[in-house]
Amino acid sequence: MKTKTLWIGFALITAICFSVLIFFGHEIYREKPPIPEKVITESGIVLFTLQQIKDGQNVWQSIGGQEIGSVWGHGAYVAPDWSADWLHKETLFLLDKWSKKDFDVLFDDLDPEKQAMLKVRIRNALRLNTYDSKTGILTVSDERAEAIKSNSNYYQGLFMDDPSLDRERTSYAIPASSIKDTVRMHNMNAFFFWTSWACVTNRPDSDLTYTSNWPPDQVIGNTPSAGIVLWTGFSVIMLLVGIGLLAYYNARNRSDVLTNLCYLRMIRSVV
Repeated sequence: MKTKTLWIGFALITAICFSVLIFFGHEIYREKPPIPEKVITESGIVLFTLQQIKDGQNVWQSIGGQEIGSVWGHGAYVAPDWSADWLHKETLFLLDKWSKKDFDVLFDDLDPEKQAMLKVRIRNALRLNTYDSKTGILTVSDERAEAIKSNSNYYQGLFMDDPSLDRERTSYAIPASSIKDTVRMHNMNAFFFWTSWACVTNRPDSDLTYTSNWPPDQVIGNTPSAGIVLWTGFSVIMLLVGIGLLAYYNARNRSDVLTNLCYLRMIRSVV
């Protein structure tokens, strides 16, 4: 195959790949989860602000960031994925609260039929998008605000110096008093809440969350969509096809080179 033909093929593949990257990069930017100006309760209490969420990300990065756990599946796995961990704890808090209120037992002690009912309720409550794009305000229920407070207290103890959480800190490789200031801790809780909110909240006019139903969680309905499964499978297949073509091309051309070398050796031996 001529070198010119190879360069043309290379340029064509490069152009196609960058076109795909630019297109989907624009789509990701356009559909990224919004950072609310304020997170308030139905009673009007301000829980977090946009600046606190941004500052909380800086706090998170300052203590090691994704070297200590992960967010949205990106990072180290010595500690949990904090977006998933926050969401799981928030879900369990609400399920137990509703279960004790309605049936006077914890959620795990309910029969399957009642558990199924509460699972539908938690999905409706958490997946509903209550962000107002005109005002930039995200409104949460007063019950969810209680779950947020419970999570905030837990993370404050974990990242500060609660002795009852020494075992968790050790297993997560988090030094005691990683965060010494309660204001900084509040800001990091704001960031953790926002990352988990994006994991469970449906995009406008969609049944997928801002993170495309990541992390997977059957209780809140975070399951891979048919499109995700299809395109994931297609991308893997195309990767294998590409590797196979490269291997075939390399083997074929190597065979030609070896054949030519054999002919040269035969000619030299005759000469």
